[in-house]
Amino acid sequence: MIEMKGVTKKYPNGVVAVNDISVTIKQGEFIYVVGSSGAGKSTFIKMMYREEKPTSGNIIVNGIQLATLKDHRVPYLRRQVGVVFQDFKLLPTLTVYENIAFALESIEESPEYIKKRVMEVLDLVGLKHKARMVPDELSGGEQQRVSIARSIVNKPKVVIADEPTGNLDPETSWDIMSIFEAINATGTTVVMATHNKDIVNTIKRRVIAIEGGRIVRDEQRGDYGYEG
Repeated sequence: MIEMKGVTKKYPNGVVAVNDISVTIKQGEFIYVVGSSGAGKSTFIKMMYREEKPTSGNIIVNGIQLATLKDHRVPYLRRQVGVVFQDFKLLPTLTVYENIAFALESIEESPEYIKKRVMEVLDLVGLKHKARMVPDELSGGEQQRVSIARSIVNKPKVVIADEPTGNLDPETSWDIMSIFEAINATGTTVVMATHNKDIVNTIKRRVIAIEGGRIVRDEQRGDYGYEG
């Protein structure tokens, strides 16, 4: 499903964010990516959806070779890989419904299918009753739910989440995690970078720890392993 072979990412300023990483993530797995700030976690996951390109090595996502993927083909990759950001990245002038529908309109799905599918994902995240609201009318947790709904509306095989609970209070964070668990239960692979020690230690999943751009620990049902 996701395979990295000898992947290194060196930025123009000389910083090596990822250093000779090789790892395989199977379809349907739920992965936590942990490590201290600056360890290389964000670069590691950004390369999975081609936000960043590797300097060397190869990355295969759902059969697609990312190292040689042409820029104009990246949108096709993104249909198979949903992304959830810490700061939501919703379009402020669009309603909840429109923010989610936009992803389907861009690939010219029929209006009938769009309405059906958008309401399905809003039901999954518990926000059908707020479909006509705009982001500013929602709490942070609700905005993140919309972001998650948008990430899965295309039925991607992989969902990548970069600190999805980082801006949320603890109770809301647990609610968000229940949604990710439901998504994973359908067979969707979930890769989540997180600093949330309590979540990692309570909801046991595979843990990949990165330090200095290298994988230093890869454990099934692992612990967070850091203070804080």
